[in-house]
Amino acid sequence: MKKQQSGFTLIELIMVIVVLGILAAFALPRFADFSGQARASSIQGLAGALRSASAIAHSAQLATANSTGSTSVTLENQVITMIDGYPTANTAGIVAAAQVDPAGYAATAGAATAGGDITFKPAGFTGANCSVTYTAADAAGTTAAEKASQVVADTSGC
Repeated sequence: MKKQQSGFTLIELIMVIVVLGILAAFALPRFADFSGQARASSIQGLAGALRSASAIAHSAQLATANSTGSTSVTLENQVITMIDGYPTANTAGIVAAAQVDPAGYAATAGAATAGGDITFKPAGFTGANCSVTYTAADAAGTTAAEKASQVVADTSGC
């Protein structure tokens, strides 16, 4: 009487391992760039936060002072320095308004002048083209965009 075989043969087991290896080789590149995608998402999120904070501070200034000449507004018990109706491009301005975490982003020195800018990069990342730049308003600008604050995100190198 012949004994009935149960389970997998060695060849079947090897074939399953080979097929799984091939699938993993094709799937790995798809999931390998999570850190770059995370940095790009972080930059886009910060850009949104800067735009929102700028708009809220501008609205608060218009509501309380009704003048673009005011030099500060108070949001959540924090004084935000303003220039031409929008937060300045420094730690006392847009960084305070957006409550940017200094541990998460490295920032340039910034400027408290009209048209000044401050650039944020993910902390510890040294690559180029992965940043968001806030430019303060400039009432002397020639276009409507220059007269309001601007936020530009660059995620091409994240």
